[in-house]
Amino acid sequence: MKKGTVINSDLSRVISQMGHFDRLSIGDAGMPVPMGTEKIDLAVQNGIPSFMQVLNNVLAELEVQRIYLAEEIKTENPAMLKQIQKRLPETPITFIPHREMKQDLAKCRAFVRTGEMTPYANIQLESGVTF
Repeated sequence: MKKGTVINSDLSRVISQMGHFDRLSIGDAGMPVPMGTEKIDLAVQNGIPSFMQVLNNVLAELEVQRIYLAEEIKTENPAMLKQIQKRLPETPITFIPHREMKQDLAKCRAFVRTGEMTPYANIQLESGVTF
C-alpha cells in the first residue's frame, strides 16, 4: 500500500507524472471542465471535501513554483484568497480573468473537482522542480 498523503490513485498518478511547468487545477464543484481535460472528481456533497483540504493534500506531494487565481477572487471570495496566501506565502501569484482560467483548463494535466461551493475557489498549480 502507498505510504504517502495522496491516496487517491488517479490524483497520485497525475502528480507523479507532472514535469516542470506542467499545471494541475483544483476547484469548486461548479467549474466547467473542457472535453479532453481529465477530471478527478472527489466531490461527495456540499463542502466535502473542501477546496483547502484537497489543496493541502496535493501540496504535500507536489512542488509548486507559481499559482494562478481568478482576478474575481479578490472581491468575490477574499476569505478564500487569504487562506491560499497563508498556505503558500512565498509562492508567486498570477491573477487572470475567470474566463481565461476556464480556457486554461485545457492546458492542465487534470482538474480536481472538490465539494467546495464558494465562488472562484479555483487554482492552477504550476509544477516546479525539487533540484
